[in-house]
Amino acid sequence: MLGKMQTMDGNTAAAYVAYAFTDVAAIYPITPSSDMAEHVDEWSANGRKNIFGQKVLVTELQSEAGAAGAVHGALTAGALSSTYTASQGLLLMIPNMYKIAGELQPGVFHVAARALSTHALSIFGDHQDVMAARQTGFAMIASGSVQEVMDLGGIAHLAAIKSSVPFLHFFDGFRTSHELQKIEVMDYDDFSKLVDYEAVENFRKSSLNPEHPVTKGTAQNPDIYFQGVEASNIYYDKVPDIVNDYMKDINKITAREYKPFNYIGHPEAERIIVAMGSVTETIEETVDYLVERGEKVGAIKVRLYRPFSAKYFFDVLPCSVKKIAVLDRTKEKGAVAEPLHLDVKSIFFDSKEDVEIVGGRYGLASKDTTPSQILAVFENLKKDKPKDRFTIGIIDDVTNTSLEISENISSEPKDRVRCKFWGFGSDGTVGANKQAIKIIGDNTDMYVQAYFSYDSKKSGGVTVSHLRFGKSPIKSTYLISKADFVSCSKQSYLHQYDILKGLRKGGTFLLNTIWEGDDLENNLPGNVKKYIYDNDISFYTINATKIASEVGLGGRTNMVMQAAFFKLAEIIPVEEAVEYLKKSIKDEYGAKGDDIVNMNYRAVDKGIESLVKVEVKEEWKYAKKDVSETNNLPSFIKGIKVPMDRQEGDSLPVSAFIDKVRGEIPSGTAAYEKRGVAVEVPMWKKENCIQCNQCSLVCPHAAIRPFLLDEEESNNKPEVFETIDAKGKGLESLEFRIQISTLDCTGCGNCAEVCPSKNKALEMVPFEHENEVQASNWEYAIAIGNKEDRMDQYSIKGSQFKQPLLQFSGACAGCGETPYAKLITQLYGDRMLISNASGCSSIWGGSSPSSSFCPNQEGKGPAWASSLFEDNAEYGYGMALANRKIREKVQLLMEEFIDLDIDPSLNSLFKEWIEGINDPIISKKTTKGILPLLNTDTKNKKANELLREIYSRKDYLVKKSVWVFGGDGWAYDIGYGGLDHVLASGEDINILVMDTEVYSNTGGQSSKATPTAAVAKFAASGKKLRKKDLGMMAASYGYVYVAQIALGANMNQAIKALKEAESYNGPSIIIAYAPCINHGIRTGMGTTIRQEKRAVNSGYWHLYRFDPRLKEEGKNPFQLDSKEPTESFMDFINSEIRYTSLRKTFPDIADILFTEAEKDAKEKYEKYVNMAK
Repeated sequence: MLGKMQTMDGNTAAAYVAYAFTDVAAIYPITPSSDMAEHVDEWSANGRKNIFGQKVLVTELQSEAGAAGAVHGALTAGALSSTYTASQGLLLMIPNMYKIAGELQPGVFHVAARALSTHALSIFGDHQDVMAARQTGFAMIASGSVQEVMDLGGIAHLAAIKSSVPFLHFFDGFRTSHELQKIEVMDYDDFSKLVDYEAVENFRKSSLNPEHPVTKGTAQNPDIYFQGVEASNIYYDKVPDIVNDYMKDINKITAREYKPFNYIGHPEAERIIVAMGSVTETIEETVDYLVERGEKVGAIKVRLYRPFSAKYFFDVLPCSVKKIAVLDRTKEKGAVAEPLHLDVKSIFFDSKEDVEIVGGRYGLASKDTTPSQILAVFENLKKDKPKDRFTIGIIDDVTNTSLEISENISSEPKDRVRCKFWGFGSDGTVGANKQAIKIIGDNTDMYVQAYFSYDSKKSGGVTVSHLRFGKSPIKSTYLISKADFVSCSKQSYLHQYDILKGLRKGGTFLLNTIWEGDDLENNLPGNVKKYIYDNDISFYTINATKIASEVGLGGRTNMVMQAAFFKLAEIIPVEEAVEYLKKSIKDEYGAKGDDIVNMNYRAVDKGIESLVKVEVKEEWKYAKKDVSETNNLPSFIKGIKVPMDRQEGDSLPVSAFIDKVRGEIPSGTAAYEKRGVAVEVPMWKKENCIQCNQCSLVCPHAAIRPFLLDEEESNNKPEVFETIDAKGKGLESLEFRIQISTLDCTGCGNCAEVCPSKNKALEMVPFEHENEVQASNWEYAIAIGNKEDRMDQYSIKGSQFKQPLLQFSGACAGCGETPYAKLITQLYGDRMLISNASGCSSIWGGSSPSSSFCPNQEGKGPAWASSLFEDNAEYGYGMALANRKIREKVQLLMEEFIDLDIDPSLNSLFKEWIEGINDPIISKKTTKGILPLLNTDTKNKKANELLREIYSRKDYLVKKSVWVFGGDGWAYDIGYGGLDHVLASGEDINILVMDTEVYSNTGGQSSKATPTAAVAKFAASGKKLRKKDLGMMAASYGYVYVAQIALGANMNQAIKALKEAESYNGPSIIIAYAPCINHGIRTGMGTTIRQEKRAVNSGYWHLYRFDPRLKEEGKNPFQLDSKEPTESFMDFINSEIRYTSLRKTFPDIADILFTEAEKDAKEKYEKYVNMAK
């Protein structure tokens, strides 16, 4: 190896290569490609030079379509340009891709290939997106590993420059984009020597420039368009040879072997697989294993996919091959075969080779593909008539496409060390394992690999880190099924998942737990005890939770667990590990301040010294598995949700989803999870409670609620279900209780923080302290009858007696978004339609199999759907139009019935309904009267037909409340065009923008909602421009209701704004300030409600309402609800790391930007003051 060895992931490798050749990078965030753009932006901000001796000019656009347009424009004007994307983002670029290819512009798109949103969204990897772009005219190169991303990514740029044909370089999302590997880094000088500078000069000379003007992009008629298309053939004909030549050059530099198609396997193979992407690594490992067993098998790795060169394919195809299986990581519904399968079959059509070719699908949405599955493909080829269009990795018991695994094999080298870490999203486990891999990879001669498997939930979902260490390059691009070491950061996981499955005999198990002694003995599940005994497992515990809390790290146990891992795993000497670990802490957290660095140092020391070796007792040999009762569960919960929640969804057959083919799931399924992830939960002190219900209002997960009991309910309550006399008008003779669902609480502590009682009525205590009693108390509480009508629902207290129809979501502990959405469901949930933009809110709102939106006790509740990111407003607008149109038909039917003058009682109800058609109270009341009468036999055929037609539309009788939910990335950027159009339409529709001031779901990238001076991804040196004033832009129409709210600052104003917005017969938009984990709030996510108050008190965020109805009354429609700032603006921004980190990284500009940010806030407030006069 000639180059420097470094541990990095595929996105970093792609960004490194792209930076070398790029003048202009136009970017937009989308998972899993965002890291590429983040690296390019960060390197540019820190002054890194490309091979042309310049910093890359990085610009963030409003969407992927915008990014592609900017790349097209930059190329047209003579700048080498690149962009980075995935999935629907790539699809938005397709129109410009046709233009770039048609104009022979040498741009390069790096794509972390990802599944498309079809029946459901998936952020995980396959080739659906790149296959949808294969017809654009871009040449396409596929990389199958992190090392290949480095090598072939460079070839994409070099070949694009030389050929004038744009390139799409793709690699598997997550499996390669996020996999950490130790690779050889190409030197920029080596790349520079390979550039065809004459081609670069010609490219710049042909750019659009008034010094030598031309006219481009003209309209052509039928006489010449066809010829113009064909004229580019000669450029594409040269591409395979150009790519091959550059592969030879890279081969000389690296001593690796690249060709447009690479063959691996037996020289006289009879059965081979053709594939591209990360699966080729697994195939190679499997082929090596089978060849050692004496099998004549092989594989062809596709490197250059477009143009698809028959010449280079047949150059490497062994003449002995009789059967070929082509694997595609995509599905084209209705096609006779998938794309790569068709390409291979087509080149054999005119060939003299007598080869049988079949195809199969694998790995959609990052479905794991193992050596045993690859063996099944080879076994299929042994048959006289191999199955065609097969699938692997699933059980298709409907159309019977799946291949059966006849043998489970392990093809990994025997000296490989494999470790699995079960973590909790936001506890730092994934970050710690990235550090561990880099420490070992960069400081030893060992090869390393890390891959991270996690669900779609926010910081609160389960994460599983898969780490491998070995003496040779690691090609195992699949999850670890047999481990040497297993770590578990959450003791509750032992009851939810099969944590020890696959841990080898004599392996090591590390558990973070507060249990010790008898508590450990009593709480450790029987199946865990038995597995430890039967398999001679070395069992260690550590109370990382307590240590992390004591050193000041809150719930982030990662550094404690990482230190313990280094001591137990003994991959490198523990003294060296500690030294490297502390250096990495300084590098990683230095910008966040010395306090955080020292906290992590102490965590490392404690992690080393606090391990406890647990004695394995003889009686564990006879321990029995704990059995949970599932017989009374609904079929979806029992058949789909329970297995998925146990991480066993891979085993579910196709038939389990045959009645869910459109992707829908039942409402309210999150209630069955009972994750028990909180370390601490609130304990209610009834004697201190003033019954304000603020704790319930602010709870992000609806896990704490007030309940009112009548006499009968009080008489039947459990003895431990303590209550007090209810206070308030209309609550006489009722009893009151605050009840916590300990198993659904995430332990953020906002409820206790916000409690206004002089002596706090809520105290955060250990989960175990409360759970045994309160879990059963909760079950009684939710069976209590609703008493929603006892108080004004638009008061703080009264609103909380209404059942929240958003509960137990997968949002972060302390999430700033969910309290707003939950409150809206309490007010309007029984008649809500929700269109939800892709993003945080779509993930916590509906990540299969969990639906956090739920029905009320009558079975009515929010009907929720998410389409895409960019079209959310239009999607909701379509829902509103559909309801309006169907209700218009109902009105026509009723009017026709009234004209018959047959039934006075129905006529009266129909007239009242028509008069109040847009009044929810009237439509609800009249609907109750109408429904029982729709089956009336009027003795009139026409009248009966009309009633039947009305009955068929009965679900539309009640006036629906149509809401569009989304974050600032959607509303301010990618979806703004649609949002603006929907507001301008005048339609009766409500929009809630949960403004976190960053793209939260993709990792915290800057948006037009990001204020001046804030550090975010894509704004590494602080945002230089002020925040977009979305509210005032909407208010400029004059007929749009607009409000800006912050629940923690003024709860009454927030409720009043929601009431006014929903009651307004026209478009409304509410912009809600939502603190986010990406902000780095120094006091933690348990103070997000307090942070909202501080934001308003400091003048950082402003409260107002713009109600067009007031203008009709001769009043000023604009009402400023914020008072003059009473707290320091600088103190507020210094309470968040997204601002203070700028002082560490770019101290020269920090004060300038902070001053500018304060100036922007003051100017905005002064403008609002003037508007309110």
